Amino acid sequence: MIDKINVRVYACAVKDKKVLTLFEEYAGEPLMKFPGGGLEYGEGLIECLHREFDEELNVKIEIAEHFYTQENFLVSRFRENEQLLTIYYIVNIINEEDFIILDPCIEKTEWISIDRPDNPFSLPVDKVVFDKLKEKYL
Repeated sequence: MIDKINVRVYACAVKDKKVLTLFEEYAGEPLMKFPGGGLEYGEGLIECLHREFDEELNVKIEIAEHFYTQENFLVSRFRENEQLLTIYYIVNIINEEDFIILDPCIEKTEWISIDRPDNPFSLPVDKVVFDKLKEKYL
């Protein structure tokens, strides 16, 4: 039975037809994902993204535009009682020279090419977003 909702806010930082991705392990599973994370109580969506980038990567961002909001019902892959709602923004990193991984859960970051033929994401909404990035930037 679904008795919780988890709002997730993610960013697509795009430059030179590449998008920033994070590699981390979650619940014993290796994941490639967009930067961002869970909305905290009393926090707005934009505040969440600013906090996540500050805490995880030591950089400031500017929000360029809202990009995508998940429209379908989705149960968390990691918690069967939890519904997910994911929102994505296009962002620009302001101080990229200060970029450093601060979160020990993040194994590495990588700028992946948007024009690659495959879709490298495993999380279902990230897959949709990557396809939409192709439509926007290619």
